[in-house]
Amino acid sequence: MAGILDSVNQRTQLVGQNRLELLLFKLAGRQRYGINVFKVREVLQCPPLTAIPKRNKFVRGIAHVRGQTISVIDLSLATGGRAIENTKDSFIIIAEYNRSVQGFLVNSVERIININWEAILPPPKGTSGKQSYLTAITEIDNELVEILDVEKILEEISPSPTAISKAMDTQSISADLGDRLILIADDSAVARNQVKRALEGLGVKMHLVNNGKEALIYLQDMAKGCAESITEKVGLLISDIEMPEMDGYTLTAEIKSNATLKKLHVILHTSLSGVFNQQMVQKVGADDFIAKFNPDELAESVQKWLHAD
Repeated sequence: MAGILDSVNQRTQLVGQNRLELLLFKLAGRQRYGINVFKVREVLQCPPLTAIPKRNKFVRGIAHVRGQTISVIDLSLATGGRAIENTKDSFIIIAEYNRSVQGFLVNSVERIININWEAILPPPKGTSGKQSYLTAITEIDNELVEILDVEKILEEISPSPTAISKAMDTQSISADLGDRLILIADDSAVARNQVKRALEGLGVKMHLVNNGKEALIYLQDMAKGCAESITEKVGLLISDIEMPEMDGYTLTAEIKSNATLKKLHVILHTSLSGVFNQQMVQKVGADDFIAKFNPDELAESVQKWLHAD
C-alpha cells in the first residue's frame, strides 16, 4: 500500500485529455467509491488517533503524520452510514481539498484505474439520503462506483464563509458586465451555491450548469444569436476542473479553439491545487486559476477579467 501512489507524478499527461485516474476504496460495506488521484497526497495504514474535545461527530480524531496534525473524517459516518469500527486495520486517504489537508478514514483501498471523464456520469436526479452525497457515478468491472461530493461533506463539518468582506466596486462590475451574464459550471451543488451566494453581493446575473458538457452546449446555443463573439451575451465563465462527462481543462480548450467562443475569459475555480495545475491552466489557455473557496479572491478575479474586456 505504501507504494500505491509512487507514480502519481508520472500520470499528469492524462489531464487535458478528458481523462483521470480514480483511487478505488470501500467504506463500511461492499459498495466501491472513487477519489481523483490528483487530490491524494498519500495512503497509509490508519495510525493511532487522538480524540479531541468538542469535535464534530464525523471526525474520529487527529493523526500525526510526518510532523503535521491532520483531522481524520470517517467517510462512512459522514455520508449517513455506520462507523468504520476497526480503525487499526483500516486506512486513511490523505487528501488536499479547498486549501486544507484532511484524512479520510476508509475500510480498504483497492487500486487505481484509468478512465475517461465521458464515462463519469452525473448521479440520478432526485437522489436523497446517502445518495445525496454523490457527485458522480461510473461503472467498473460491471459494478457501480460512486464518487462522493467531498465538498458537501467538508461544508457540513466546517462551513465556509460566502459573503464578500472587502469593499468591491460593484458599480464598475455592473458597468463592465452590462446585460451579459456570468456562466458557472460545477458538478457540486454546494460549490455552485457558494459561488452564487458570493456573486449575488455584486449584483450580477448568473446561469448555473452542472458540468463542462452542459456549459459547452449552453455557450454554443447562445453563440448562435451573436454577430461575432459569445462575449456579446456571456461576460465570463467560472468553471470547476473535475466534472463528469467533460472536465474544466477540456471545456477551456474547446472554448479557446472555437472562433466564436475564444474571446470568453475563463476562470478555473477548483479544489485542486499545486504547480502542475498552474501549468495546465497555461496549456489550455485559461485566464485565471483560483483555489476554492475564498469569496474575496473570486470577486476580485471577476472584477479583473470583466474589466479586461
